Amino acid sequence: MVEARGLRGLVAPSLMALVLAGCGGGGDEAPAEGGSPAAGAVIEHPVDAATAGSIRGTVKFTGTAPAAEKIDMSDEPTCASSQGANAVRHTVMVGADGGLGNVFVYVKEGLDPALKFPAGEQVVLDQQGCEYRPHVMGLTAGESLKVKNSDALLHNINATPTLNRGFNRSQPQQNMEFDVAFTTPEVMIPVRCDVHGWMEAYIGVTAHPYRTVTPEAGTFTLDRLPAGTYTLEAWHEKYGTQTQVVVVPASGMVDVAFTFDASMAGRPVPMGPELVLDMHAGTARRASQQ
Repeated sequence: MVEARGLRGLVAPSLMALVLAGCGGGGDEAPAEGGSPAAGAVIEHPVDAATAGSIRGTVKFTGTAPAAEKIDMSDEPTCASSQGANAVRHTVMVGADGGLGNVFVYVKEGLDPALKFPAGEQVVLDQQGCEYRPHVMGLTAGESLKVKNSDALLHNINATPTLNRGFNRSQPQQNMEFDVAFTTPEVMIPVRCDVHGWMEAYIGVTAHPYRTVTPEAGTFTLDRLPAGTYTLEAWHEKYGTQTQVVVVPASGMVDVAFTFDASMAGRPVPMGPELVLDMHAGTARRASQQ
């Protein structure tokens, strides 16, 4: 698993405005003469599509897949009704052919850090049917993340990173939303709802766009990579991480395969220290702080 590192910074003192600090670093400005960014300039993709290569792969679960863990939503009849009593955790999602879903696959090492990529479209983390959707997601450091509540009931979003600044914000009404950004690459950032204990999500933040989350089929493709040697990592919240070194040819494709099994269980991503709210003072602190 990715090693936990020291927390940086504290949450903002206002209880109702616990937002992420800064939205810079997204790479939506081109360097001006002398190395400084030119305001309003648009970055072109730095990798020539004509000579770029691709990684194509699969993530499989071998052996007997565990039964889906059911969620008791009886405390929230509205969500229980919308789920049709079929609510399950999305921790282990195995497809008909053994593909493993919700695996975060990304280029961990080997990419030239000088490459600057255009900002991608805004990513959305929704709360719908008393679930975070999607359960696992990725974005580039500095890119905008929209968090919304599609349910007509109270949710809160408690993000506990180790490198980025955490936040804990409530959305008591339907269709409420806010925008945030994580400025530092980090895999992974756990998110939970303190109102509904079963609600969890994970956000992978990378310095580049070469990442994806597998569907139940377990397939993935990373396109438009410059030719070179890379360390590719596959992250799963229950079965830990695996890495492979791959050589991407110019104008070519390389195939890779990852396999996970039940013996790898017990290595879940650590949840960060809980944010404790002081309703009287209107502040928040880490649970580990006195």
